[in-house]
Amino acid sequence: MEPYDSGDAAGLRAYADELRDAFFRMQEEIPALHERARTLQVTERSPDGLISATVGARGDLVRLDIDPRVYRRPDSRHLADTITTTVHKAAATARQQVVEIFAPLIPAEHMKAHLDGDLDAVLEQMTARLPGER
Repeated sequence: MEPYDSGDAAGLRAYADELRDAFFRMQEEIPALHERARTLQVTERSPDGLISATVGARGDLVRLDIDPRVYRRPDSRHLADTITTTVHKAAATARQQVVEIFAPLIPAEHMKAHLDGDLDAVLEQMTARLPGER
């Protein structure tokens, strides 16, 4: 949707129609997209293949698998770092997949700002769409 020229009544009507159509489209399609995102799970493996982490759409850890071969090298710091890195990689992949799921209806930069909890970016994006002086 393109911002409209506030001095152009036809442009304002077209913009309002576009917003209305987008709203109805979202109303119809969002439930199915939400369900896809809600049930999303992503599994990533560590580079050595000994750690496998599965996360949900919000990056919450759902499952952690540790190959028993990790005990051949008793380095708890390395193990902890590998687990953390693998979980973060899975969470980042899940986040990107959520953005992709909603891409047909919500621009990626808007969705990323919402997922990041970046209120300033969300408000800035909304303000950029408003008519008049900013």
